[in-house]
Amino acid sequence: MQWDSSAVNSSVIIASACRRLAASVLQFPGKDVMAHGFTRFGISGALLLMLILGSSGVARAQDGLRVVPLVRDDQVLVTFTLADGFTDEVRAAIQSGLKTSFTYAVDLRLDVPGWVDRTIGNATATSSVEFDNLTRRYDLVRTVDGRVLESKQTEDEAVVRQWMTAMKQLPLFRTSLLEANREYYVTVRATARPSNGSILWPFGSSASAQAKFTFVR
Repeated sequence: MQWDSSAVNSSVIIASACRRLAASVLQFPGKDVMAHGFTRFGISGALLLMLILGSSGVARAQDGLRVVPLVRDDQVLVTFTLADGFTDEVRAAIQSGLKTSFTYAVDLRLDVPGWVDRTIGNATATSSVEFDNLTRRYDLVRTVDGRVLESKQTEDEAVVRQWMTAMKQLPLFRTSLLEANREYYVTVRATARPSNGSILWPFGSSASAQAKFTFVR
């Protein structure tokens, strides 16, 4: 079994915060907790809460979805992989000749501290496959916002797996939409079609993950 190093590190940090929180409370036993320990407890408690909330990205990552944004020239390039998406049920659906699609809804948002984050843009990337039982070939199509980006045929199931579960450096957003020296994040939500029960993902009906970046100019 391989362990996710980010998840392990986050667990260590949270455990350490818990120990510090417990120590701060024990320093002021009984009624002194209310009289003297409120500030210390409040700060430690807030720290622990932020760590737990921040670790939610790790929980989403356990779905198997990874997101990596990259600013290059005048584009925001987005890479994502869905490691656990190609299940036995997905494979069986494809082999039956059923057209199968993985859709990735991508949102770019501005992080606004103390206020509602602002959506800068959104895009939809879809990878589809249809197996021809006569020719024993897979027809692959990839679209972004309904526009065909690439299409090809293959007989290799490994190519199909890669096609459905990974997209590399898609130019989804322009940097002209961004403000200099501000923090942004990209959120990706993956769904499968058909979704009538023939495809069962280990993480339910969808998977999601997000990653932050700072736009520096």
